[in-house]
Amino acid sequence: MKGLIIIVLCLCTMTTYGQEMPPEFDGHKWEVPYTLAAPEDWGIERFLVPINFAPQISYKGVEDIRFAPGWAKVKSEEYWSYAFLWYLEGDIKTDIKIIESNLKAYYTGLIASNGSAIPKEKLIPVITSFKKTRTDNGDSETFIGTVSMLDYMQQKPIILNCKTHLRTCDGENKTFIFYELSPQSFSNNIWLSLDKLWSDFRCLSK
Repeated sequence: MKGLIIIVLCLCTMTTYGQEMPPEFDGHKWEVPYTLAAPEDWGIERFLVPINFAPQISYKGVEDIRFAPGWAKVKSEEYWSYAFLWYLEGDIKTDIKIIESNLKAYYTGLIASNGSAIPKEKLIPVITSFKKTRTDNGDSETFIGTVSMLDYMQQKPIILNCKTHLRTCDGENKTFIFYELSPQSFSNNIWLSLDKLWSDFRCLSK
């Protein structure tokens, strides 16, 4: 009888523990509630927000990334060219200072999580600078700017040009913030591909 009681208690403990632990997020199986293109040969990665390497960004949602085929190829014109979407809970307000602060925290954490072998003398602070620009079709607001940081893959400074788009969908208490990034100038053809990701974006009607 005593043994049976112990087994029951163990089962109850396991059940309670299971209820407290949320299921592990699988970005490949996640049912995406919008359309964001995945061009051929582009990489995809998804993970939860708050972001483990930048927990001070206090949003809740999902980050959805699109990597250009040459993202990690040093000799490619697409090197460090990619885009990511924050699909966030609630009506998120943003401005220049918030964008600068969030991206500074984001890339500071990203570099720290990937740069364990980088000598201290090569480390430099992340500097972000943004301004409002003409609002793109469908955006609530649009911003452009730069992220100056250490390229942890080559261990030397790099400046990423960035476009930031803010949008909401009718009838949903969600906010979409889309970032396009590349070290290439805005006149480079890579921006045609990055811009198309966003121009083709659609909310899913319910």
